[in-house]
Amino acid sequence: MSYQSDVHPRYAAWPKLRHTLAIIRQEPANLLAVLLLLLFSGIILAPVISVLLNAVLVQSGDEGRTGATEGAFTSWYLVRTLSSRMSDLLLWTPLLNTLAVAFSTVAGALVVGVALAWLINRTDMAGKRGFSTLLIVPFMLPSWTFALAWNTLFKNHAIGGQPGWLEAMGFQTPDWVAYGYFPIVVIMVLHYAPLVILIVGNALKRMDSQMEESARVLGASRAAIAFKIIVPLMRPALLSAALLIFADCIGEFALPYILGLPVHFDTLSTGLYRAIGTRQSGVAAVIATVIMLMGMLTLALDMKMLREAKRFVTVGGKGVMDRRSRLGRWRVVAGSLPLLFVLLGVVIPLLTLFLSTIMTLPGRFTRDNFTLAYWIGHHLDTVAMHNGILLTAEFWQAIGNTLLIVGSASVACGVLGLLVGYAVMRSHSRWLSSALRQLTFLPYLVPGIAFATAFLSLFAVARGPVPALYGTPFILVLALIAEKMPYASRSGIAAMTQLGKETEEAARIAGAGWFVRLRQIVIPIQAAPLATGILLPFISGIKGVSLFVILATPATDVMTTYSLRLIDYNYQQAANAVVLMIALISWAGTVLIQKVTGTGLAESLEK
Repeated sequence: MSYQSDVHPRYAAWPKLRHTLAIIRQEPANLLAVLLLLLFSGIILAPVISVLLNAVLVQSGDEGRTGATEGAFTSWYLVRTLSSRMSDLLLWTPLLNTLAVAFSTVAGALVVGVALAWLINRTDMAGKRGFSTLLIVPFMLPSWTFALAWNTLFKNHAIGGQPGWLEAMGFQTPDWVAYGYFPIVVIMVLHYAPLVILIVGNALKRMDSQMEESARVLGASRAAIAFKIIVPLMRPALLSAALLIFADCIGEFALPYILGLPVHFDTLSTGLYRAIGTRQSGVAAVIATVIMLMGMLTLALDMKMLREAKRFVTVGGKGVMDRRSRLGRWRVVAGSLPLLFVLLGVVIPLLTLFLSTIMTLPGRFTRDNFTLAYWIGHHLDTVAMHNGILLTAEFWQAIGNTLLIVGSASVACGVLGLLVGYAVMRSHSRWLSSALRQLTFLPYLVPGIAFATAFLSLFAVARGPVPALYGTPFILVLALIAEKMPYASRSGIAAMTQLGKETEEAARIAGAGWFVRLRQIVIPIQAAPLATGILLPFISGIKGVSLFVILATPATDVMTTYSLRLIDYNYQQAANAVVLMIALISWAGTVLIQKVTGTGLAESLEK
């Protein structure tokens, strides 16, 4: 005879629920997780949903075209972008150009990066200690630093303004060299090859070379060892590098803007920018959706590859043998390859930009042509810029806006990232922890220009109690916080996984409240991760373009948009001077991050 409880299940569940609620009330991290989830739903999830809805809702001013009232559902934007007579111009040609640039960049960066990673990590090449740092510098610099240097050298008569150095010296530069597909791919390869060097180099360091030695003893040829041992073990690292580069290329804006627009070489990012500029917000929403879907798919594949990589055992134990190929008399010849890369990726671009800022006429290397007027001069012979860049009020206003906007957003990111890490690791609800972790990672899946479009669609007009933020610094600060949260939250979660509960429990028993424990225990212990969570968004924000070019106005110009505005006005020397300042800050900040964390860039990418 079975025993049946007389207690109704509904009443039996109540004590369990009350017990759960009591536990939740005792742990403030649960309430913190809820508040953070609401905050990031508003500044991350809501903008993404808004831009998706704008692709199928009638926008203001389009009632006559769509034959429906504002806010009604419509397929007009989808049809116009995907299958109308304008679709080639709006979407398909930019998409093909984007894919051509992305695939070519991935192929070129892999070839260059793998070759250099092998020389650095698996040979006794001359000077490799110095090259291991110098080869990473192009990745620290803004990608459009190279674009402006290329423009300074190869610019021709196809567009107005001063000619490039080569044309000024009598060499006619063809359009395909000066603008469009070729220079964009070359520059992207130079910029992203260091990423391949870092990722593949880390994998090479972990790989036990005893497997290669065993195969060699058994008579395997070098080709067999390369394609049957090394390549399979390196496949996860190669695919991860390829997918990360591909995802970045999809949302790249500055290079196509500087080197593509003069010859009408449109990509998805410049097509999106043009659609916003011509007030085609519905079409812009469709293009932004395409960019977001491509970015999400690419980075989802990368996460899958990361999980697959854990199945490959490339780290040995005590028997690991780090075998380096002896190059003999070829050591110096091998060293010329990374030296050439450093010259092309660091020395020549930066030297070109600097020299251009102290030359009155391009390409003339005579003593009387050198001047500091574009830095500290007065009464310049230009229409709208009468003083050197360091004596121009707009330049200092742009620096002030940059420090205010990027600095505020970075501090907020660092604090919020640490709080996210605390909430994720201390919350009793797995659902809350998982939702918060995934939501703060979402902006990493969305290319910057598409995320900026999402923010514009949500905050350009007043919505309920939230006023219209476009044209104010607040929209830039909020957008930067949202976009950089993947870095800050990742740092915060990683830090909190290493902090046990014992110190907090002891403080709570002693009567310390949650805020006191956070301020006097958690934050002091996590000072280095907090600094990293602030510095990483700051450096990334300083050199960022995609977000600002959509959301900034002349009143909220930062250094990047100010330099692009100077380019539009054909003030090449002044624009190059601003970019040099940005590159200097970016490089110095990266070095500072390494000093604070005690690790190099390679180690930070491994985490």
